[in-house]
Amino acid sequence: MTDIKQLVTGFKRFRKSYFGKDQQLFGELKRGQSPTTLVIACSDSRVDPAIITDCEPGDLFVVRNVANLVPPYEKGTGLHGVSTALEFAVCTLKVENIIVLGHSQCGGIHALMNGTTGEFVPGWVNISKRARERVLAELPDATAAEQLSACEEESILVSLENLLTFPWLKARVDSGDLTLHGWYFDIGTGELVGYNAKSDVFEALA
Repeated sequence: MTDIKQLVTGFKRFRKSYFGKDQQLFGELKRGQSPTTLVIACSDSRVDPAIITDCEPGDLFVVRNVANLVPPYEKGTGLHGVSTALEFAVCTLKVENIIVLGHSQCGGIHALMNGTTGEFVPGWVNISKRARERVLAELPDATAAEQLSACEEESILVSLENLLTFPWLKARVDSGDLTLHGWYFDIGTGELVGYNAKSDVFEALA
């Protein structure tokens, strides 16, 4: 298990690697960021989008939350963390791609499928309740593990659908300036698949 001392030691390695006299990256990044891709990923400690895609600092704008969910667009006085990040990425940074990155063994989707207690988790995962409904309707005889895996993928599609409820985001998709992607990472096999809207299946990316 990583403790605080290990984190500090890791930072020292990071600082030496990226702030050394021969490194130019942060010399450029201190003037601003210009990522072309937003990744909406899970908070799960095993699924870091920058590590999975072998990206450098500055390459990705990342939003992480339980079960990599996107709530639908809504106005109001609530604290809209994901929506705020979307607005900044799409309207200010002008990202060209948005990737919803789901994964296997997702605790949030497990809570959605099996029910859970708590103050915040039940309401949050319920954002993707129609993914659960679809899976139970289409795979009523599947095992619990099969239904869970199917719901992990189906939930990605729900988030993609919810993205298009944001009018300024949909406008950029319709104009061809923004492309949406649904990716699923299997922790056990290391496989990465992406949703193909034409075939309506997840296909191997690498």
